[in-house]
Amino acid sequence: MHRYRFLLWRPLQLLPVLLGISILTFVMVRAIPGDPARILLGVRSTPEAIARIRVQYGLDLPVWQQYLYFLRNLFHGEMGKSLIYRVDTLTLIMSRIEPTLYLVLGSVLLAMLFTVPLAAGAARHRGQLADQVIRLLSTIGLGLPAFWLAIMMILLFSLSLGWFPVSGYGSDVGERIHHLFLPCLTVALALSAVLTRNLRASLLMELQNDYVTAARARGQNENRIFWRHVMPNSLVPTVNLLAVNIGWLIGSTVVIESVFAIPGMGQLLVKAIISRDYMVVQGVVLVFALATVIVNLIADLLTVALDPRVKL
Repeated sequence: MHRYRFLLWRPLQLLPVLLGISILTFVMVRAIPGDPARILLGVRSTPEAIARIRVQYGLDLPVWQQYLYFLRNLFHGEMGKSLIYRVDTLTLIMSRIEPTLYLVLGSVLLAMLFTVPLAAGAARHRGQLADQVIRLLSTIGLGLPAFWLAIMMILLFSLSLGWFPVSGYGSDVGERIHHLFLPCLTVALALSAVLTRNLRASLLMELQNDYVTAARARGQNENRIFWRHVMPNSLVPTVNLLAVNIGWLIGSTVVIESVFAIPGMGQLLVKAIISRDYMVVQGVVLVFALATVIVNLIADLLTVALDPRVKL
């Protein structure tokens, strides 16, 4: 169990990261041109009404004082009140987190379902036609923008074939799976292109190790060697690459949710930025940062579990 001792102190190391992200987000949001009070009241707003709104939400205070109030509320489990929706920011985020969570998990699951067999096929048939086709497809996948791929998916599978809805989220489990399959597939195709190339390279390196040669010399089954020993050892760098790409994955959900009109956190973030809803932008970015930190912690845990030689 000593291999997992890093779990005791790693969260403490991540606290300064979250603090730095909160400061950066706080400053950058307030650097966006436009007055949220004026946007909230509209073009017919009066200076007196704008002043009242600014006082009500603390926008008249110095930036450093606004940040201290934000931290104080955060320590009390609050993120302030949305300027546009007029509800508690944390409550608003919690109401939007489910679609985004399912989108991310579904995308990762589909990406791994594509990655493992494709990388295995390419590595076990190195230099052959199958390897060349898989490498070509992964290269094409790397160059496709997420928003363009999403639009092409809608045109083909929704408008032309009518297999999937154009947009929305659905009201029950079956409808949600039906609505989310196409967005998850869009993200998974782009993500699996990166992971497949990485896993293929890891498999090729692992196949050249001495223990593989020794196992073959003892007459062990080739499939047993590959799936029992080579694949688990090769997954370690792929798991870490997936954790590194979680930021890209979150960025993709923002784009995909906007294209497919999914009522998740990505769509909420876009609307909050447009309307200068400071509290919502800060809250969503902080939740995304926390999710990234947690995913990297889980990746470290999986790395140690997959390879006992690794010490963190």
